[in-house]
Amino acid sequence: MTSFPGSPRLFKGALIGFDIANPIPKVIPFQYNPETLTRSLEPQMQGNDQAGSTVGLRLSGAAAESINIDIEMDATDQLEKGKDIAVNMGIYPQLSALEMLVYPASSMVIANTIMLAVGTIEIMPPPPKLTLFIWGQRRILPVNITSFSITEEAHDTNLNPIRAKVSLGMRVLTYSDLPITHPGYHLYLAHQVVKETMATLGTGTSLNNLLGTNIKLLS
Repeated sequence: MTSFPGSPRLFKGALIGFDIANPIPKVIPFQYNPETLTRSLEPQMQGNDQAGSTVGLRLSGAAAESINIDIEMDATDQLEKGKDIAVNMGIYPQLSALEMLVYPASSMVIANTIMLAVGTIEIMPPPPKLTLFIWGQRRILPVNITSFSITEEAHDTNLNPIRAKVSLGMRVLTYSDLPITHPGYHLYLAHQVVKETMATLGTGTSLNNLLGTNIKLLS
């Protein structure tokens, strides 16, 4: 006999940060998956002002995509269970993990400060962390965080946040933005291949059935 499997396992969305100075990735799963996700796509067209030119009909690269989500965090469940981290710090550690995605590593800041102090003429700013936005198995995207706002809605007696909403704006990095040696280049290319496969499944194959007549739009 087989037992009822129960509810399916919920796939949690997440952000993952990769730091050159620290080989261990920072995995930040969402406590609750956002109910809505807003995506905007802007086609990248190659334009030309010459009269009669058809260059304007050419795509210069992948569409520029922006993603906006609101993440909710709440320590209530952990507080009821007496979890030490929640009791002592609320959700401050989780908020800090998200915030550090848009900060350079302090070790890099200190190293650059020392180099300036000893007279180094040119200092290279630290590169941003490679950040991945994961939304299901078919959407794993390299992104830059472009906007970040936190609304702390409740605090404990020590003023640690125990409930908050985080609004994130992200720009998806495509193969047009990254060198071929960057891992994000291949991640995005794989994402587009998956999207092309999904598009094939989501479209019809017979124009005749749609229009009810035998017609050729392209000769």
